[in-house]
Amino acid sequence: MQQPPLLPEETLFRVLRIARFDGTGALVLGGLFALLAGAGGERAFAVTGLLASGAGAVELHGVGLLKQGDPRGMNWLISSQPLLLVVILSYCALRLWFVELPPVPEDFQGVFAASAQQWGMSLPDYQRALNQITIGVLAVVAVGFQGGMMGYYIRRRRAVEQALAN
Repeated sequence: MQQPPLLPEETLFRVLRIARFDGTGALVLGGLFALLAGAGGERAFAVTGLLASGAGAVELHGVGLLKQGDPRGMNWLISSQPLLLVVILSYCALRLWFVELPPVPEDFQGVFAASAQQWGMSLPDYQRALNQITIGVLAVVAVGFQGGMMGYYIRRRRAVEQALAN
């Protein structure tokens, strides 16, 4: 048996809770990432972290507007998602462009060498391939998650507007 649809007030409560969590996460993680990248002298990655923090701030601004009863807050929630997606995809592009191969720890050198040999690659080529796969997975997950969040907010816009009108 199918559940009845949520009341608009419950939908508003859930949207606010999720948006607050998501926005705070982007703000804090982006800021931490910017701080670490800046401390390491990586300007491009520090700017990327600041932009991610900005996307989190956009989402939290939308939360604040909704709490004040302003339905325009949904526009801020929705627009924060493609903004954060562009930032994440830019990070992925930067990581592919500026590849820094870290030294392999001694405990893993045998495993890395055997894996590289199994694939018929040199160790640096194997590390580059792992980097590309990791960045590709990150990009796919980001598209799915940010797209899903944007769809979530879009599908609940009408219910949130109804809750704010009451």
